[in-house]
Amino acid sequence: MGTRAAILMCVLTLGLSLPLLGVWWAGKPVAPYLGWPPTTRSVVHAPFSWPVSIGVLLLMSGILAPLTLRVLHATSRERRAAVTAFPWWGWGAAIWTLVLWGLAWTRFEWMQPFQAHTFFPLWCGYIVLVNALTFRRVGRCMLLNRPRYFLLLYPLSAGFWWCFEYLNRFVQNWYYLGAGELSAEAYLWRATVSFSTVLPAVLGTTEWLMSYPRCSAGLDRFVRIRFLHRKMWGWVLFCLAAGGLVGIGLWPDCLFPLVWVAPLLLIVALQMMCQETTIFSDTAHGDWRTLWVVALAALICGWFWEMWNFYSLAHWQYAVPFVQGVTLFHMPLLGYAGYLPFGLECLAVAELCLPRTCVGSLVSYGAPAAEADLAQRKPTVAER
Repeated sequence: MGTRAAILMCVLTLGLSLPLLGVWWAGKPVAPYLGWPPTTRSVVHAPFSWPVSIGVLLLMSGILAPLTLRVLHATSRERRAAVTAFPWWGWGAAIWTLVLWGLAWTRFEWMQPFQAHTFFPLWCGYIVLVNALTFRRVGRCMLLNRPRYFLLLYPLSAGFWWCFEYLNRFVQNWYYLGAGELSAEAYLWRATVSFSTVLPAVLGTTEWLMSYPRCSAGLDRFVRIRFLHRKMWGWVLFCLAAGGLVGIGLWPDCLFPLVWVAPLLLIVALQMMCQETTIFSDTAHGDWRTLWVVALAALICGWFWEMWNFYSLAHWQYAVPFVQGVTLFHMPLLGYAGYLPFGLECLAVAELCLPRTCVGSLVSYGAPAAEADLAQRKPTVAER
């Protein structure tokens, strides 16, 4: 078994078992967390808290402010116009997306048999459209130039999101409405098809944003973070991640944000312990561009997920402790912060799971530089 396969097996085993250990440790029955289908429900959580909300806001501001100010104050040396016309298939995707958007938000009688099934075709339209936007900018895109990688993202995405559905059983932060009564088999295939669009959407949006150097200007020469003792720090992160996964079973109302952080820490910890590169490796050279852009891409996708979900028949709603106050669509406003680490997880999982022959550089692929710059530039994580 290769190193990456071993890491993946460890992540899955620990990610599935440690929350159950927390439930058992808390003296609660384990069986309800293993039922099928894994339906969610609305539960009563801790009420809205201003101190907690303000604390979360200050924490996120402290993390994002240095990066945001760096980008705003930097001047990109690259000013490139689009290299080709917007492709015909991009126009088709744009029309398709607009039509499906309208159908998702309306209630025509003839649409009743299909009304609860608009999520997948709508997001397929978005995915093709964002690839067309990338193609217009740089003359290449994931859909045309890396079709194998593009297609493999779909099954990987389905399994990836099912893991979060499993973790949501412990915190019950979102639940689904409007799909009607479904058998276990119907629930499985309908959910799997919808979940398959997550990674293609986020990573496709990442490549499109990479074609605009201004989006990450200045972050190629930012703070350097070097871990001199990688194995030691790997064990530290491993203990934090494992403790967090146990904690969401013990204290779900307090530690629910770790659903979005602990899996990422676990992947990175195991990679560091095995002397593998991580998505953070480029920060040793002060290069934060990929991390910034993939987090921003997830936030953009999150906006569309929540907006299109708002008036759809089959939709999800939230029950989040302490911050379920001010909302944008159904999502608590502070909940959008969760999309930032989620974007990093999307990239980490794609680089861990897909064959190296399928993984291309998001930086150079989406925003090719001059030949001289490419010769002098240090290789990125994905290129290694």
